[in-house]
Amino acid sequence: MAFYTHSVSRNVLAIAALATSTVVAGDDVTLAVIEISGSPAEVEIGYTWLGDGASTLLGLINTIDTLAYDKEFDGLVIRLKDSALSVTQVEEIGQAIERYRDTDKKVHVFAEAYGTSDLLLGAFADEIILQAGGYISFPGLHMEEMYMADTLSWVGVQAQLVQVGDYKGANETMTRSGPSAAWDENISGLLDGMYANIRSILMNGRGMTDRQLDAAMRVVWAASGEEAIEVDMIDAVVDLPLFKEHLEEEYGEDINWVSDPYAVAQSGVDFSSPLAIFGAFMAESGPVHIDHPTIAVLHINGTIIDGDSTAGGMFGGGSSVGSRTIRNTIETILNEDLIEGVIIRVNSPGGSAIASEVMWQGIERLKSEKPVWVSVGNMAASGGYYVLVAGDKVFVNPSSIVGSIGVVGGKYAMGELYEKAKINIVERSRGPMGDLFSASKPWDAGQLALMRTEMKKTYDLFTSRVEAGRRGIDLSETAEGRLFVGSDAIENNMADEIGGLDDAINALAAEIEMGDFDVVHYPQPPSFEDMILNSFGQFLESPAKSIGTSQIEIMLRTLLGDQRYLAVVDTLNALSLLRDEKVLLVSPRAIYIK
Repeated sequence: MAFYTHSVSRNVLAIAALATSTVVAGDDVTLAVIEISGSPAEVEIGYTWLGDGASTLLGLINTIDTLAYDKEFDGLVIRLKDSALSVTQVEEIGQAIERYRDTDKKVHVFAEAYGTSDLLLGAFADEIILQAGGYISFPGLHMEEMYMADTLSWVGVQAQLVQVGDYKGANETMTRSGPSAAWDENISGLLDGMYANIRSILMNGRGMTDRQLDAAMRVVWAASGEEAIEVDMIDAVVDLPLFKEHLEEEYGEDINWVSDPYAVAQSGVDFSSPLAIFGAFMAESGPVHIDHPTIAVLHINGTIIDGDSTAGGMFGGGSSVGSRTIRNTIETILNEDLIEGVIIRVNSPGGSAIASEVMWQGIERLKSEKPVWVSVGNMAASGGYYVLVAGDKVFVNPSSIVGSIGVVGGKYAMGELYEKAKINIVERSRGPMGDLFSASKPWDAGQLALMRTEMKKTYDLFTSRVEAGRRGIDLSETAEGRLFVGSDAIENNMADEIGGLDDAINALAAEIEMGDFDVVHYPQPPSFEDMILNSFGQFLESPAKSIGTSQIEIMLRTLLGDQRYLAVVDTLNALSLLRDEKVLLVSPRAIYIK
């Protein structure tokens, strides 16, 4: 296995000690301690060390892999501190833990509380330890879908959204009061797949049968540590001050902690001097210099849009990936001779049909010069899957969501809303199709048929791209908007191998016979100037607008909760693309799973 680092991701790990000092002495047992707080970022966003030092997923995996072969360390403690890992992140980190344990070293996981993803991560380790007085909560999976047709009708908005693909479902959030039979079948099958993967991790890790896991889940939907131990869901309950003593009993020797075994030297910036801080940032701005054989990771992360990538959509909260940004980045990669291979990392529900095609063409251009493989994180659905099929080989996590090969498009007819609000609209049109996208009038039957015909052309192009990229795929079993978890996608020839980003990188490096190599992530993090503009530019241009948006966000977060809010925001951001184009490749996102 080749291990790789690059200056882009040096300071991406939040590694913290459970003791106040680092001491390594004699022949005592030495343990590395890694802290996971929040959710690891998919890609370095620049200057994260100014905030909470959030880690990247790949940086975390690389550290675990390197520790496995470092003879200085005898074991690993993973400290979960308010972690918010997705199931696919757990699957990728879990594979690294398995590789670590294959070297006959132990892994211990410690947390004050365990939810579903925490328990799943612990199942990969040798020991799951709970803080005394803590709790376990694993009731199973719960999914909530929001249907807003009645809400829109109440305020006088008629959503006219057409879909191509019976199982697509992306329009149903706005056009129905509940799911259609096809969508119910689709989403229920997806939930079954996710649940099966979760059960598999727990049963394999904890050595349980189906019956034993069912019995345990009747207890640990809300359980104390002692109750969880009785059903073998965790191994020990330990008060944090006694944690070192607990591990010394486990190893039979004194324990030494190493909080940051691969610490990078500090920047030396004088934080008492604002000019020195700004000067250091300005010096670090600009592209990374590549001087060693390299694999590039090109991130397609968020809703797919035309133009440039943005940090947030119309409703805030979510990121968008722009076709112009990706095409420009592809040209940068093509011009770097030392980049010998590329991994496309996809985390996207789709979005603009036009932008998806533009990105597909760019990847086709890229792979004519360099090998291009694909790694799927949480999701490569609709436009995300459109982009994926341009790659030569596709890695998915068992719980990655892939598919949604279908098209949705339309408009919102707000005539009744205008009437209720006493707004008089005067419309003037020229040409036989001039009023087709009137915001006031709904489409008649002829116009709806016209839209469906146009959308069918997009669907046919989409499926032709899929057939070209996934030779032998049976569209009668995979298209029409169907969704699959990664493990099922392999069987349907929608992907090639189970594995995370780290697996894809190393497999590609082996394929093209690279030895020592670097990894560089694209698009590059924003410069300091861009970061300042993105943070303050909109406020400086329109303080009232910025304040109003913040107030709405606070209100919605309070009403819905953070996770529900982000799910709704992703859907609204995607559907807001209908302002500029009427045909989308987007997967439904108003889904909340816990």
